[in-house]
Amino acid sequence: MRVGVVTFPGSLDDRDAQRAIRLAGGTPVPLWHQHADLQGVDALVLPGGFSYGDYLRCGAIAAHSTIMSEVISEARKGLPVLGICNGFQILVEAGLLPGGLIRNDHGDFICRDQKLRVESCDTLWTADYGINQEIIIPLKNGEGGFIADDETLKRIEGENLVAFRYLDVNPNGSLHDIAGLRDESGRIVGLMPHPEHAVEAGFGPDTEVAMKSGTDGLAVFTSVLRLLVTA
Repeated sequence: MRVGVVTFPGSLDDRDAQRAIRLAGGTPVPLWHQHADLQGVDALVLPGGFSYGDYLRCGAIAAHSTIMSEVISEARKGLPVLGICNGFQILVEAGLLPGGLIRNDHGDFICRDQKLRVESCDTLWTADYGINQEIIIPLKNGEGGFIADDETLKRIEGENLVAFRYLDVNPNGSLHDIAGLRDESGRIVGLMPHPEHAVEAGFGPDTEVAMKSGTDGLAVFTSVLRLLVTA
C-alpha cells in the first residue's frame, strides 16, 4: 500500500514518517506542498515540523497550500489522513478536525516521552491498539494546547471523537487532556505526540525491558495498512 507524506517548508519529521511507513510494511510516497497531484496514494500523512516557520498560527499557511486543496477534497471523499503534531495543527486549521491548538500553558517548548491512553480503536489509524491501552510515545511541541468552546467539547466527548488522551501529566494545558482527535468516519486522525519516533527497538522511548526499546507508535501505521489491504 502506498502512503503519501507531504513535505512543507519547515517540515522536520517527513523522513521519519516515511521510515515508519516502510517499517510497517508500506511504501512511502514523498509529496511536495506546491504540487496538487497526490499520485494515487492509498493514505496520507501530514508530518511534524514548523511549516512556513509557524507564521500567523501553526499550520495556518500550510492549510492553504496548493496540495491541501486536493488533500481536503480527497479526505472528504474518504482518503485516510493522519496529522502528527504540526500535521494535527494543519488538519484543525483546514477544518478537517475541530478545535484549535495554542501556545503551551507554561509557555515553554516541551520534549518528553509521554504516556497516553488510547480512547478510540474504531479508526483506520488506531485499530491495532486495544481500547484504553496505555502507550508511551515522544512528544515535542511549543503550541500543543488543545482548545475548543464548550459546545464543541461536548460534541467531541459525546460523539467519542477523542482518539488519545494524556495520562499522568498534561504537558501543555490541553482541555480534557486531549492529545489526539478523530473525525466521525474514523478515517482522519490527528495527534500532538509523535508515533513515528517509536517504531523501532533501539530508537524509541525507554521501557522497563530496555533503554530505547519502545515501539508503541508502530501500531498507528500497521493499523491503516492492514485495514486498507482487507477493505
